[in-house]
Amino acid sequence: MKPNRFLSIPIFSVFLFLGFVYYVTVFVFIEDWVGLQTSPGFLNALILTVLAFLSIFSFFLCVSSDPGRVPPSYVPDVEEGTVAYQGTNRNWVHNQGVVTNVVSPSLPGLIIAVFVEGDHHCLWINNCVGYWNYKAFVMLVLYATIGSIHSTVILVTCALQKDWDFSGRAPVKIFYFTFGAMMVALSLTLGTLLGWHIYLLTHNMTTIEYYEGIRAAWLAKKSGLSYYHPFNIDIRSKHAQVAMPLISWSFKRWNELSCIT
Repeated sequence: MKPNRFLSIPIFSVFLFLGFVYYVTVFVFIEDWVGLQTSPGFLNALILTVLAFLSIFSFFLCVSSDPGRVPPSYVPDVEEGTVAYQGTNRNWVHNQGVVTNVVSPSLPGLIIAVFVEGDHHCLWINNCVGYWNYKAFVMLVLYATIGSIHSTVILVTCALQKDWDFSGRAPVKIFYFTFGAMMVALSLTLGTLLGWHIYLLTHNMTTIEYYEGIRAAWLAKKSGLSYYHPFNIDIRSKHAQVAMPLISWSFKRWNELSCIT
């Protein structure tokens, strides 16, 4: 864990924005809609509080967790450690995952990090996303997406039940419209990001591998060859790889317990 990762303007911006959305949604919109003392108001505030806590916890894990850097002495085994195929540099590290180079976005030729199953470098968490913090990153996007949609629904519901016929409502209308537009844009952005990573998970790829696969397919097409990404598997194959061993282990364990009893 590196505490200096939290000393970043994007990190502070995320905390400030999350606090602002939470405060406005709970103490302005919910209070104005049904009141915090009522059962619906308390329930919605509780749900938003839980989502905010889970988002902060996942965000903390994303920032503080090492993405999975390989030891400085690591050298891939030519015979056993490397899976060589056109267009990517994914190297197996025994049972620890795979090694991926993360290239600088401003200097494409400069490798800024090498870590296990690298997905991308995220500015907002001031850290790379890799093997050890990818789950926390996906859960962060999931909780943030649900929370932003929930906040948007509360805003729309509160706006529909307000009486806008009185004069002097212009500043309130501007605030509602601005906050609503911001939350809709945030919900769409986070929802798109969540859908993208669900797609990557179901195809057993990272972001880097996906774009490397596109480049490799383009080069293969230019050469008149066919190309298939070796790590891109369908949902059925992924289910067979993950679920079937677990089911088999469960049946085996059940038989052992039955024999004992």
